[in-house]
Amino acid sequence: MSNINTDRPLSPHLQVYSLQLTMVLSIFHRGTGIFLMVGIPVLVLWLYMLQSGEHNYGHAMKYLAYPVGRLLLLGWTFSIFYHLCNGVRHLFWDIGKGYEISTLYRSGAAVVVVSILMTLATWLCAYGLI
Repeated sequence: MSNINTDRPLSPHLQVYSLQLTMVLSIFHRGTGIFLMVGIPVLVLWLYMLQSGEHNYGHAMKYLAYPVGRLLLLGWTFSIFYHLCNGVRHLFWDIGKGYEISTLYRSGAAVVVVSILMTLATWLCAYGLI
């Protein structure tokens, strides 16, 4: 016979939590930070090619013009803006502002929307459309 009591509550780390916007944004903030760190060698290589002459710079730009290169550049652009906007949000938290639930959700949604708009504006400017 087993003396295990199955009516006891589970430990908090064993319970299943539903994903909330604040959790997703926090995970995404860390993910974009990691993605930005992965992009630093590409940036350094691009800067090296830029200073090493027109021929080498042309090679670097050729690889970045491929669809995969453009997709990575788009991801890095969004990541830098998202990380920046969410970092500003964290600065407000550091001074004790914005902890109300409604403010958390509004500021989180604003971070995502502003990041997308800044990314679009940057890419439109890069292509000379605005």
